[in-house]
Amino acid sequence: MTAETGRDAQWGKTACILCECNCGLEVQVADRKLVKIRGDKDHPGSAGYTCEKPLRLDKYQNGPHRLDTPLRRRPDGSYEEIDWDTALDEIAQRLAAVRDAHGGDKIFFYGGGGQGNHLGGAYGRALFHAVGAQYMSNALAQEKTGEAWVDQQLYGNHTAGDFERTEVAIFIGKNPWQSHGVARARPVLRELARDPERAIIVIDPRVSETAAMADFHLRIRPGTDAWCVSALAATLVQEELTARDWLAEHTVGIDEVLSALRAVDIGDHARRCGVPEELIRAAARRIAAAKSAATYEDLGVQQSPNSTLVSYLNKMLWILTGNFAKPGGVHIHSWVFPIAGRWHPVPRAEGAPRAYRARRALGLAAMRWGAKPLRRSLAFAARRRRTRDAANLVADTTLRAFFETVAVPAARRVADVLGRPDAGGTTPVSGANIIGGLIPCNAIADEILTDHPDRLRAMWVDASNPAHSLAESARFRRAMAELELSVVVDVALTETARCADYVLPAASQFEKHESSLFTLHFPHNVFQVRAPLLDPLPGTRPEPEIYAGVIDRLGVVDSGLIEELTAAARVGRQAFALAFFAAIENRPELAGLAPYLLYRTLGETLGETLPGGERPMALLWGLAQLCAIAQPDAVARAGFTARGFAQGEQLFEAFRTRREGVLFAEDRYSDAWKYIQHQDGKIHAAIPLLLEELARIGAVEPDYASAEFPFILSAGERRSFTANVIIRDPEWRRRDREGALRICGSDARGLGIETGDVVRVVTASGSARTPVEVSDVMQPGHISLPNGMGVSYPGADGEHTVGVALNSLTSGARRDKFFGTPWHKNVPARVELLADDGS
Repeated sequence: MTAETGRDAQWGKTACILCECNCGLEVQVADRKLVKIRGDKDHPGSAGYTCEKPLRLDKYQNGPHRLDTPLRRRPDGSYEEIDWDTALDEIAQRLAAVRDAHGGDKIFFYGGGGQGNHLGGAYGRALFHAVGAQYMSNALAQEKTGEAWVDQQLYGNHTAGDFERTEVAIFIGKNPWQSHGVARARPVLRELARDPERAIIVIDPRVSETAAMADFHLRIRPGTDAWCVSALAATLVQEELTARDWLAEHTVGIDEVLSALRAVDIGDHARRCGVPEELIRAAARRIAAAKSAATYEDLGVQQSPNSTLVSYLNKMLWILTGNFAKPGGVHIHSWVFPIAGRWHPVPRAEGAPRAYRARRALGLAAMRWGAKPLRRSLAFAARRRRTRDAANLVADTTLRAFFETVAVPAARRVADVLGRPDAGGTTPVSGANIIGGLIPCNAIADEILTDHPDRLRAMWVDASNPAHSLAESARFRRAMAELELSVVVDVALTETARCADYVLPAASQFEKHESSLFTLHFPHNVFQVRAPLLDPLPGTRPEPEIYAGVIDRLGVVDSGLIEELTAAARVGRQAFALAFFAAIENRPELAGLAPYLLYRTLGETLGETLPGGERPMALLWGLAQLCAIAQPDAVARAGFTARGFAQGEQLFEAFRTRREGVLFAEDRYSDAWKYIQHQDGKIHAAIPLLLEELARIGAVEPDYASAEFPFILSAGERRSFTANVIIRDPEWRRRDREGALRICGSDARGLGIETGDVVRVVTASGSARTPVEVSDVMQPGHISLPNGMGVSYPGADGEHTVGVALNSLTSGARRDKFFGTPWHKNVPARVELLADDGS
């Protein structure tokens, strides 16, 4: 029973879904409305903190934008309502037809959950494998893939800064006052700014809210981050401010890096980025003098020129100064399940159990060859209470004997298939680099708009809006029109849904079990499973049920296997664990279908035995086991002290019952080196490709404007009332409702415009009308428009679009040379005055 029962308002625990922090919330619910929202003081991470943005989340939950029936496109482009069985039948048939005619690799998947919407996306991985797909992408591929590749080369994992404890915080293209990303961002920034013993360094062309608080604001010219950050790193080397002994002990290849940075002309790089050389040197000296320093880069540089090189140079700032595995530094962290990189198990400190190799070989062989007899015997045992109890006792004894010896190889088979860490190479049509299994977003249309025999022919979009959020929207819409099949799963008729053949209405994030896999903290790592606050809107379905329905119809899993695994789950979770992992060891091709198998088997029993029916929690059971297997000591330090299978069970019960969130891992600084994935346990500092790029930019004069386009537009500034576009209702914004173009005073005077005037912004890709805000946070030649605008919303007199849809102005061709991330923050533009008639 959900918190909405009856008319009396009740409070329920959930989380914000607007940024990666996913701060804990308490929500008062009445009559299907989110009446009041406040920070949850019980949340182990955010501890009651929240910014102003989630306080209006009812604008996401309720309104005329919500869909409540599947839609099918008619030949004339309009939509008709159809029932769920018809929709799923037809979609499964058409997916199978594309697979059979052209191969499953021609079916492309985009999205897989937005902020805080990862559980549905994880279930979507099963459909990806069910049709034999090979290519996918999501928002990370237009933001984070360059940084992720650098991480993999350096140490093989993801890092995060400890800003609550750091002495010097360095933000590169990042304004955490508005974009957050740092836990409890605003209190942490205030504490940093007020403490005379600490410092903030900001690299940003704008005087952002964070830059205004900074001790050092390196106000670069737009697009020149690489010259600024390389000058900082070069100062550390040339003034001999590096942690030489630490580097000698903990890195390899560092001499190549030092040599490259000694060759940098600091004064010339300072001139090119427009920052006084002495200010750059002073900032570098402050970093070197600190007991700790941490860096954070974000879209301001990740969607600008030289983004991959900047990611590398950014990490050199803390590597050169030895700021790893120490309070206030930068750390590799634990995961519930990695959203970037490889699943990386860390053995228990006490070492392997006795006769480890022999027991592992025996256990895996028994799983491989005994899978079918095991399932049949458990199915028989499930028929009677007495045999169920006996079978579960035998299963428990077996797990105690073998779990710790077989758990890692058995879990790795599932983790590597679902996480796809080895999915690389290049795309078949355009030859774009695939990083972390993701096609660069700017290359997607290239893989469709062609007569190449290996072109993509179908697309499945989950909880994402690429026709709005990706560069050059008009071209992406043309690409969708060329597909043989397109399906969108979402709560609203988004811009992408309007291009699809089928639209499937999803339950909202407050109407289903959900979670976020942004578990990025060190040393205290937190994960929250959110129970539904309301029943699903009639006519909608949670994504796990949608995916299971399609896979059922594809017939890729034998019904007998489902029945036997369900019977094993009714015996007990010990018995189920044996049967489930043995089935995958016996048939490795089932690993990619693990989310579906869990949902249809263990999920059936959770729906019967746990309060309210918790079928989607089945996947969380699997993730809890993988988490405990990968980080047993860190999980034990968080209070889950059982051994083997029982430790994962403890963790799962905490996920299920602690609605405020769970501190699931306590890492130690001394253990942080174990998260490095290179066999030698060291940071591999030299990346030859990027050292060559560093040498190349030394001969480049950065100049991105022109006589035709004299301004550089930053397309996507974070502001107080902008967020991701899941809140479509423009009434949620209390200020700056239309998202004004910001321009500095001298440029405004030169154009003869004032705040409130309406102008036309023109780029090589398109144009848009927008009101103006004259603001000296901008420097001459630099203009900005906010993110989160330009989406349609139904009103009493029809559809309305408020603000500029930024990707009507961006170009798919302007992208990072290595990994294709777009230059949204560096768009050449001009500003035109409108005639009196508005033309």
